[in-house]
Amino acid sequence: MTEDSPAQQRDLKPSTLAVTVGRPPHTPDEPLNVPITMASTYVAGGDREYGRYGNPTWQAFEEALGALEGGRCLTFASGLAAVATVFDLVGHDAKVVAPAHSYNGTVLQLADLQMRGRLRVELVDVTDTAAVIAACDDAALVWLESPTNPALEIADIPTIAAAAREAGAYVVVDNTFATPLLQQPLDLGADLVVHSATKFLAGHSDVLMGAIVVRDDELFSVLKGRRDLLGAVPGTLEAFLALRGLRTLHLRVERSQANAQELVARLEQHEAVGEVRYPGFGGIVSIVLAQGALAADLLTHKTKLWVHATSLGGVESTFERRRRWKSEPATIPDALVRMSVGIEDVEDLWDDLRTALDTLT
Repeated sequence: MTEDSPAQQRDLKPSTLAVTVGRPPHTPDEPLNVPITMASTYVAGGDREYGRYGNPTWQAFEEALGALEGGRCLTFASGLAAVATVFDLVGHDAKVVAPAHSYNGTVLQLADLQMRGRLRVELVDVTDTAAVIAACDDAALVWLESPTNPALEIADIPTIAAAAREAGAYVVVDNTFATPLLQQPLDLGADLVVHSATKFLAGHSDVLMGAIVVRDDELFSVLKGRRDLLGAVPGTLEAFLALRGLRTLHLRVERSQANAQELVARLEQHEAVGEVRYPGFGGIVSIVLAQGALAADLLTHKTKLWVHATSLGGVESTFERRRRWKSEPATIPDALVRMSVGIEDVEDLWDDLRTALDTLT
């Protein structure tokens, strides 16, 4: 679809790739953006054949995200559909290593698969590199998040990936929080990158979609075969909206990160906040309220700009106490509030937050 070869794309900066890749050729009177192709059926004789096997609108998004991550992309109906497809790579009764603090949906999928005897799971402290490496010895797949959700812990991806691959395990990194603008796991040794495109990539809280990016052509074919067979494909409108959101990813990440860094500096000085967790990059911040879970719940209901919501990565600022979900690990502090910092004016965000925090002291 795009006129640039992969070699030409590598010469472009990520912000340029986000804007340019996946567009139609520059033909007079043709649309600048890829149109929404509403088709379940295609004329026989080509590569697509049927709506479950491909769509030009998905392809445009896949080209753009693939270029940003440095691989080949497949889109899915949701982030969890992508996660489930990766776990399908694991043989019966094989072992998966994963962070104890991971996206709740990932942990729940692993628990379900283990309960049904489908695979074995070893949860690790992803910051303890030696322990993670030790767990890799007999693993089939090593799942990493960095930063983790919602504890915002950082993994030594290159070191763990090297050890895991030496042991014969696939290495997967959920890159939803960092986005390919801040971290490119395939360059750090990962075999697969997973995204909930619902979050930062689409960026406007109006899309459910997932993605997997790989470099290995054989692995790509296996994953596409699973998607074709199971039918976990995205909607065409969702792919269109996600690509439109991706075009401004660099601007949104830059602004949300700048806002987050400023808010972190101020939150660290507020007496209602007992702990601030921030990896130094990105738009996600976690705080632990000094006066406990009730104070955390009160905070999420006392603001006017900050929205109490469970998702993240949109243009608006949202937050929630994560342990309100019974499935969240007990090792997550009961008073931890995960904050997704949006692109509003930082002074307005702080005034709203400080006013609410002041009522808790």
